[in-house]
Amino acid sequence: MTFVQDMIMQYGYIALFLCLALGIVGLPIPDELLMTFVGYLASIGFMSMPGSVAVSFLGAMSGMVISYTLGRKFGKPLLWRYGKWLRLTPPRLEKAETWFNRYGPWTVGFGYFIPGIRHLTCYLSGVSAMKPGTYFIFAGAGALIWCTLFISIGYFVGSKI
Repeated sequence: MTFVQDMIMQYGYIALFLCLALGIVGLPIPDELLMTFVGYLASIGFMSMPGSVAVSFLGAMSGMVISYTLGRKFGKPLLWRYGKWLRLTPPRLEKAETWFNRYGPWTVGFGYFIPGIRHLTCYLSGVSAMKPGTYFIFAGAGALIWCTLFISIGYFVGSKI
């Protein structure tokens, strides 16, 4: 986390965007801690609150679009070929896809708040061929709430420290 904090302190909004985009794609970046740290930086005047929310939203959405696209283009063939190593047999894959087609949009929106799940929902949305419009609406709503919430926590808690 120290490396990520140093990157944010040195490169500001560009580092915030890249860290969130790459973190959503799957790099091990503690997104929630990053967002609260950015909120703290906004509370001391190093970054602006609206700018932080906007850049973090764009970074999160960029990561989600990349993950969705990867899942859409490569996910199903990879799962059919290598899923057996993860005990994902074809009947299990079909059952998971049916479930995701029914509850997937809500899973994308709420998945932001569960570390690890937010990364999988992006790929699974692409694998299950969720309509892009539906995906962007639910992913965008979840991303906006998630970014605003964690930056606000850092902002209001950071101002008290």
